[in-house]
This record gives sequence, C-alpha cells and structure tokens, in this order.
Amino acid sequence: MSSSKIIGLIADQLSIPSKSIEKVSDLLEEGATIPFIARYRKEVTGSLDEVQLRDIRDKLDYYTLLEQRRETILESIKKQEKLTPELEKAILGATDLTTLEDLYLPYKPKRKTRASVAIERGLEPLADLIWEQKTTKGDAIELAGAFINPDLEVPDAESALNGARDIVAEKISQHPEVRDMLRYQFRNFSSLVANKTEDDKDEARTYETYYKFNQKVKFIKPYQVLAIDRAEREGVLSVKLDVWEDRVLDEIDSIIIENDDSIFVTYLEEAVEDAWKRLLNPSISREIRGELTEKAGEHAISMFAENVKNLLLQPPFSTKTIMGIDPAYRTGCKVAIIDQHGNYLEGTTIYPTPPHNKVEESKIILSRMVATHKVELIAIGNGTGSRETESIVADLIGELKGKDPNLELAYLVTSEAGASVYSASDIAREEFPDLDAAQRGNISIARRVQDPLAELVKIDPKSIGVGLYQHDVNQVSLMRSLGDVVESCVNHVGVNINTASAPLLSYVSGLSKVVAGHIVNYRSDLGGFSSREQLQDVPGVGPFRFQQAAGFLRIPESKNPLDNTAIHPESYDAALKLCSELGIDIHSLGSRKEEITQKLKTLNIKTMAAKLGIGEPTLELIVENLLKPGRDPREDLPKPVLRQDVLKMEELNTGMKLTGTVRNVVDFGAFVDVGVKADGLIHVSQLRTDGKRVDNVMDEVAVGDIVEVEVISVDIQRQRIALKRV
Repeated sequence: MSSSKIIGLIADQLSIPSKSIEKVSDLLEEGATIPFIARYRKEVTGSLDEVQLRDIRDKLDYYTLLEQRRETILESIKKQEKLTPELEKAILGATDLTTLEDLYLPYKPKRKTRASVAIERGLEPLADLIWEQKTTKGDAIELAGAFINPDLEVPDAESALNGARDIVAEKISQHPEVRDMLRYQFRNFSSLVANKTEDDKDEARTYETYYKFNQKVKFIKPYQVLAIDRAEREGVLSVKLDVWEDRVLDEIDSIIIENDDSIFVTYLEEAVEDAWKRLLNPSISREIRGELTEKAGEHAISMFAENVKNLLLQPPFSTKTIMGIDPAYRTGCKVAIIDQHGNYLEGTTIYPTPPHNKVEESKIILSRMVATHKVELIAIGNGTGSRETESIVADLIGELKGKDPNLELAYLVTSEAGASVYSASDIAREEFPDLDAAQRGNISIARRVQDPLAELVKIDPKSIGVGLYQHDVNQVSLMRSLGDVVESCVNHVGVNINTASAPLLSYVSGLSKVVAGHIVNYRSDLGGFSSREQLQDVPGVGPFRFQQAAGFLRIPESKNPLDNTAIHPESYDAALKLCSELGIDIHSLGSRKEEITQKLKTLNIKTMAAKLGIGEPTLELIVENLLKPGRDPREDLPKPVLRQDVLKMEELNTGMKLTGTVRNVVDFGAFVDVGVKADGLIHVSQLRTDGKRVDNVMDEVAVGDIVEVEVISVDIQRQRIALKRV
C-alpha cells in the first residue's frame, strides 16, 4: 500500500484528519517524542493529545509490519511459481493481517498432512474433479478407478476417493470465505465452556468460580478469560468453545456446494464435515481463543497502565522529613530517615515484633530519632509484620502527643511492592554503596511517600503492585505500554535537572540512559546547572536532543524565571514580548500574582497570538505557565489519608463508615485501604451511591482516590472485607 492509502486508512479508523496524521508521521520519523509533539507542536498536529498520538504511532507500526509481511508472502509464492495476477491483486489489496494470512494459507510451507500424502499419491486431479463440481454424469467409483496405483498405496477406488476427499477437506479449511464465516459464528454465537478436571490441583479453590462455567464469547469479561487461561495452564480446568454444529455445517455447505447435480456431491459433503471436525473447528477455536486472550490482555494492560499512572502521579509530601519502616518478624524492622530532599540521614534496626517483642526498647529508639530529626511522617511498608508495627507506631504517636499536644506527627501504611527489587538493583547499590540491601528498601519506602514519581521510576513497573494478571499478558506490549505511561508522567510533571536521579532523567523526552548518566556526571562536576542552555554542553546532547528535552527540565536556581516553567526556550522571545506588551516584570511572577493574573486573564488570545506571530496553543501554554510558574501539577490532588491511631480488622462492624485510599482498580471493583491489614473490596455493583450500573470502573474511581465507604461484611478467617461507597 502507498503511504497515502495507509494514512487514509488510519484517518478513517481513528477519525483524525489525514493532514494531522501525515504531520505526526513526519515528526515521528524525525525522532520527535510523543510528549514533545503533544505539548510543543499543537499547531502542527491540530492539538492532538498523547493518547491520539500513540494510537497513530501504533497504527503506523502495524501497517509497517503488514507491508513487511506482504513482501515476504509475495516472495514466497513467487518462488513456488504459483503467483497469478488475481492472487497478487488480492494480496496487494489486503488491509489487515488476518486477510493476508488467509490468502497465503494454501501456499504456506507445511508439515506432512493427509492432503499432502494424497497429492504425492497422484490424487490431486481426482480432488479437482470433486472440487470443481462440473461432472454430472457417470459413476464416481468408476472415475476414481483410473487413479488406482498399488505402488503408491492406492489399492482401490474407495482409497482413491478417500485420499481425494482429504485434499478437498484441506482446500475447504483454507477457504477465506469459509474461515471468515466461521469467525463470525464463533464471535457472535459460540460459548466458552470450562469444567474442572478430575485431578485435584486447586487445593485453595482459587478457581472455584469457573469449575462449571458457560458464557457466550461476546459477553465474557476480560478478567474471566485471563483467569480461565491460567487455570487451564495449571491443569485445573478443561476448556473448549461450543458452537451449533449443524448450523455451521449448513453454512459451509452453502459456500462450498454450488452444484447439487455433481456426481461427487456426497463426497464433497463428507469433505465438508471432515474439514470442520478435523481442521476448521480446532483451527478457528484456537484463533478465537487467541483473540479473546489478546483482547483481555490489552484490556488488562490498559487498566494496569492507568493504575500505574495514577500511582506515579500521587501528590508528594516533598516538604516533610520522613521515617520509613520496613516491617519484618525474625530479622527485625528496618528504619530509615530521609530529609525533605530525600537525603538519607540515619538508619537502624528495631525488634518490636515476634519472636523478639522488644516493644518498649523500640519505642525509645524511635522516639529519639523522631526528636533528633524532627520527623513529621512515618511511612510503614504493608508487608509481613506491618499490622504489629502499625500498632506500635500508633501507640508511640499517642504517647508523644500526650507529652506535646502540638506535635505534628502522623503515619500511613504504604505499599512496599518493588522495594526489595529496588534494594537489590544496581541503581540502589550506586546510591547507597555502604548500606546493605535490607536498609536500602526502607529508604525506598520513605522516598516513595515523599515523591512517588521520582522513586518509583527506579523500579520495574510490573513490580509496583497495582496490576492483575500482568505476568500472563503479552510482555512486549506490557513493557511498551508501561514505558509510555512512565514517560508521559515524568514529562507531564517536569524534572528538576539539579536533583533528579539518572533513572528519572532517562524518561525525559529526548534523553537516553547514557545521556542521563552524562547529565548527572556533568552536574556533579559543574556543581549544578544554572540555565537550560548549559544542557547543550553535556556530552551527547546536540541541538535535536536539546529541543526535545529542554521544555521538560526545570531549574529553580536559574536567573531566568522561564527556566523553571514548561515554556520551551524556542518560545522565550514570544513570552518576553508578551510580558513587555502587558507591562509584566518577568522576575516578579511569584510576588505579584494577583496583578499578573488580572492582566493575563483579560488577554485576547487570538489577537495577541497574531501580534506575536505564534499559534494560539503556544500562547495558551505561555499564559498558563506565567500564571503558575514552577507549578507541580500533582499538588492539586488530594493527599493520602494520614493516621494517628490503629484500627484492627476485628473492630470492624457491618454499617461502620470509614475513609480509605484506593490501592488498586480492577474490572470487578476497587481495593481500598481503610487502615487495617487487608484491603477491602468495593465490588463494581457497590461503586455508585445511586445504584446505577457501572460500565467502566475507571470512570468511577482511580488509584490514590480518597473515598468514603461503609462496611458490608467482614470475613476474619479469609481476611476479606466487603465495602460499599457512600
């Protein structure tokens, strides 16, 4: 296909103007990043957002693969000397991989089949007679007698007809129209049926819901598909697709049988039935199962990515000195304190939990550390021993507040997922070469509360505890999607070039891991950057990298206030001219907010953009950043719930109302931390207070949301809490 046809197809599929897609394609070809295009090339693209841009990128990648596959298929058929003008036209006109593969199927090199054996025995001409349906007179057995050849293991006419029927069955199984019809039947009318196997491989009864499961394929939920797939792999379930066989056979007959007067019609009908049972049913079943798994995986990836995004964009406690505690039993609880810049101050190990139970000794140590470093927040990991640790911390806060009512000290329990991954990583060893792995983990716990984005980018996104079935989905797609999310979050927030770690910098638009390392080294030698322009002196940062990265880097210490905004250096002249036009002193942005706000709010964007010779989107970006210079977009979000006393699961009662933090969002509801060891579940049916049906859980709640809930039921033995939103 020509590039113009591809762009036209994408335009139709995404409902985006062809001109915009063409411009995006050109920018991507040049190496521009999605965040850069979305923020700084709105005039070029028609203000497409990151989601639309990534959709275009993915479609372009798909059609690139399609063209590569088309070339391979054409070359293969040419070598076989079977490429007719009609077949070539069909292959060149195919606009999707499924159609392309269906056209190639009869010519695809195969292992030995019953049909290929029959062809070797010289039975293809007889198969052609059956297939063409033109012979209306004579006797089938007599005609088949001409193909008897004992040397080729065709001892009689019936054997010849059986072999020819195998060839015809394979032709039917490769017929594009038949396959398309069956896909339609399976997608719209088949059911997925699962039953428990005789082997008792599910002692925990994890998959009990699916022991006798029967659901129409078009109604099955993505999480059900992934759960059934996993249970099948573990040998717990046997699974099949069930479709109305008589209807299917009638449909195949209507496509294949064109002449009821053919003397071979009985053999053709037998070939249809054989093709269905032996070839088509297994093949199309596998294909539809694959489709279900792929779609379920894509859905799971999108939900996981959205959860990761919301987790990364949690508001930071960036002004607090924080104590991080990584609870444990036998090995003790690791404690670390970081200052408001994330610098490690002190660490130790306490033993308040079983089997040691040194509670009072631990309280004395923690009290000293709180007083010495003026700790304002204690972050407790939610792993083994967290419940006991939380109880001790709550008691300690109560005792300290009893002595000093004005003391600002609270705690929260945070997910420690991925902390052990980080603590054993090269990044952690480089940051804290003198500390052992266990001590690095609790520093990570404290830092992920202080600045979730800056800390969690150091950890494999799959390991940060907000997914469902993330290890069962396509790992290449998952990593690409998560990479997109992290890149989007980092560039949305912006990065302080003088404090950011190399892992954080590596996600900045236009920067690589190598260049991020060069920046950190250059910063160390320089003593810190004082302007964006200095970035161009870093090895590996040429004009193009500078263009892609500069607008996403912040330098609060710069003499130029614009270096601490999202205004790109290429728009500095326009920003300064705007300030001159309105009588705004660029150095007083933070001190004369009301006056500057008044001037900018009454601005006629269209008129001023034309006067400055820039696009309206660029001017809007300039105005937004002059109004809120150095703004962190996460600051507008609600902070996590801080606690000062502990609540035990045994204390929960039906009807009790609580405030909680959403920890994970899945298709069937949301898991909420209400201050006890186990997260409670708001089932999808309980997410809306008006009782209306929820079509998309993500529309109702997100990771990090603060929600008011009511306890429906508590199961102490199974550690389950059912909640509803109030």
